[in-house]
Amino acid sequence: MEQQEWIRIFQMEIETLNRKEHTWHLEFDENIDPDNPNMGWKKYFKKTSARFSCTSCRRSWPSNRVMVVFHMRLMNGRGTVKVRPLRQNCKTCSNAQMVKPSVESDNIQVLMETLMEKIRIKCYQEDLGEHNRRPRILDVQSPHEPDHCEGCKLGICTKQ
Repeated sequence: MEQQEWIRIFQMEIETLNRKEHTWHLEFDENIDPDNPNMGWKKYFKKTSARFSCTSCRRSWPSNRVMVVFHMRLMNGRGTVKVRPLRQNCKTCSNAQMVKPSVESDNIQVLMETLMEKIRIKCYQEDLGEHNRRPRILDVQSPHEPDHCEGCKLGICTKQ
């Protein structure tokens, strides 16, 4: 996962808010509790498609059920978005480590566009109605494996 690509696309998309009086930044945080944001923070979950690669056997697999958790807040003119893409582990290796997803740029773009809508709704109280832009789907040959999905283990895999 290229964090710099996420940040680059985030910075491009944040310009669409046209809120020059506020500065926003994106940070990765593996410790955010998906369903329990800190006081004053708003939460948002989005499903995307990504690839994973086992650090033990090098097996790789695609998934169309990769949950990404966002916590956001705007305070004193500074906006912060914390992001945590949830991990999966290899179904063929015993005791395999959870690995981070590799999300393609076009799907990061979709994530950031929908994130901007959520920032406008949750931080600026704008009424935008519902939009639902979907990520580019990957060719997945096997069913989702809840036992190997961090999102399923946290109980948020199917939340949108």
